[in-house]
Amino acid sequence: MEKKGENVGLSFYAFFANKNDNPKLLMEVAEWWIMKHQLDHFEKAVKIREMVENGL
Repeated sequence: MEKKGENVGLSFYAFFANKNDNPKLLMEVAEWWIMKHQLDHFEKAVKIREMVENGL
């Protein structure tokens, strides 16, 4: 966000290396992102930051 601004998009894949070395954690994050919060594949990074800061 610092380099690309407030409108930059973020995917939950951004939290993982470019390989599936922890599938259990990947699925936990996918469930949090998709099922629990019904977020799109890409969301505004500022929205995700606010959610995390608020303990969601």
